[in-house]
Amino acid sequence: MDKNVAWVKEQKINRTIEALNKNNMNGYFVKDNEELLEKLKELIKDGDKVSFGGSMSIIEAGVLDFLRKENYDLLDRYKEGLTKEEIVDIYKGAFTSDCYIASSNAVTENGELYNVDGNGNRVSAMLYGPEKVILICGINKIVKDVDEAIKRNREFSAPMNARRLNKKTPCAKVGYCMDCKSEDRLCNEYTLIRRQNNKERMHVIFLNDDLGY
Repeated sequence: MDKNVAWVKEQKINRTIEALNKNNMNGYFVKDNEELLEKLKELIKDGDKVSFGGSMSIIEAGVLDFLRKENYDLLDRYKEGLTKEEIVDIYKGAFTSDCYIASSNAVTENGELYNVDGNGNRVSAMLYGPEKVILICGINKIVKDVDEAIKRNREFSAPMNARRLNKKTPCAKVGYCMDCKSEDRLCNEYTLIRRQNNKERMHVIFLNDDLGY
């Protein structure tokens, strides 16, 4: 990346981190995946019960492989051979976990977390339950405000995720949201987190790179 482009993007990350801190959430800037994993080691204790939401950002950043290798009590929703009932139990178990890891569909420069979910397990755990929530976000997730966050989801995140999950939705065919009534619709639960009461609960880690959708 050109150093001047990198600098401009870093300023955007720093503005967003400052806003998150004002909203009683913790923001961090890491330079690469190695530094990201070191930060996770700081935030997660050995033996912690750890769960995670569906996230391409987690996979692309190597976080899933890291969690499987470390000394954590991991609720692994991607473990081979799981039945639907076992996956649901893992979703429910997330609410009593010490640490929940996910990404955010968008983070505004005002320090707000905007998310859209299919069945609500990810956003529910972000809102309540786990003692600590860690969100892994690339620079591509930062938007100016809530309006831009909504637009990003409708024009980018939703159709990309629909195609990734082989959903039979209009957006998976045309590339933008058509506010469908499809049985496969992913955009059902909408949340906006503007602040936390507990300063130690929410942690947002940014890389100056594109991650996920």
